[in-house]
Amino acid sequence: MKTRFLLVAVAALAAVAATPAAADLTAVSFGGTYGAAQKKHMLDPFMEATGIKVVFKDYSGGIAEIRAQVEAKNVQWDVVDIEGIDLDGACSKGLLEVLPHDALPPGDDGVPARDDFFPEALASKCGVGVVVWTTLYAYHPDTVRGGIPTTIGDFFDTSRFPGKRAMRKRPQVNLEWALIADGVPREQVYDLLATDRGQARAFAKLDTIKDDLVWYDSWSQAPQLLNDGSAVLVQASNGRIFRDVQDHGRPFVMVWDHHVFDLDVWAIVAGTPNYDQALEFVKFATGTKPLAGMQDLAYSPARRSSLPLVDPAVVGHLPTAHLDKGLKADGVFWMDFGESLGEKFKEWLLK
Repeated sequence: MKTRFLLVAVAALAAVAATPAAADLTAVSFGGTYGAAQKKHMLDPFMEATGIKVVFKDYSGGIAEIRAQVEAKNVQWDVVDIEGIDLDGACSKGLLEVLPHDALPPGDDGVPARDDFFPEALASKCGVGVVVWTTLYAYHPDTVRGGIPTTIGDFFDTSRFPGKRAMRKRPQVNLEWALIADGVPREQVYDLLATDRGQARAFAKLDTIKDDLVWYDSWSQAPQLLNDGSAVLVQASNGRIFRDVQDHGRPFVMVWDHHVFDLDVWAIVAGTPNYDQALEFVKFATGTKPLAGMQDLAYSPARRSSLPLVDPAVVGHLPTAHLDKGLKADGVFWMDFGESLGEKFKEWLLK
């Protein structure tokens, strides 16, 4: 009897051992309130639905860390939220997997994914759109002096609006803003920035506020810099400012003039050993309901079927409500010039 029991027990243990455990995934995004919204509407529901554990990590954007992992053949990240401005470069360098867009589920209304997603959300073979968001600047009415700033030119006008400015420490958006503040029409910005003359002009304009600049690396730092008075005008994503106003009742004001809007996408790092599980995550996280949850930060969902789920009170705060004042970030331009301008930017910082 004991022998029979032992055999049954051993067989049961063997069966358990033979059952594949749910693979862990590592998903990487931008932390703060953005990451919190993704965790609430994407990661937690995915883990509950599939039993796959997702480890969630923060990064500050760009492709350097992704490239280091892929080139070393030591891929630690599976799924990455990447800004559209960096997507084309990462894809062209083979740092991301090609995604089967035809495998994406239809919207909750039954519309096929290819028709439900806005075209730019599926424009790259390496990503699936999450949100439309934008970079603008904001101010606190109690700390800004000289009137009410309303333009990108005002951001660069330290005579009329004295005080520190805060910007993200990378050339993207900063160089575009510099040319616009120097009088270049937005439809000419990228053509001019592709020339030595245009690049010199942009850096010369940044020179005019260099002594008044505070640099930061993570989007989550922007509202704090504004709140504690470290800077009077702060470049930020619209969602970070919106969420801080909603959560803490702060009187921050967003300036939409020449905001630079873009998409964020979920992408899969090339060479991940967990590709199948990563693809399941991307399919789930870019469904109608998860994407609608990003209204928590006033980001526009990348699917049409998500829009009816957006609170009408939030619609006016979405970047898509202000596209007439904005400039679309040019990912192809930054694919071609990102590396060289990145080096020039580092050199400029050291001068």
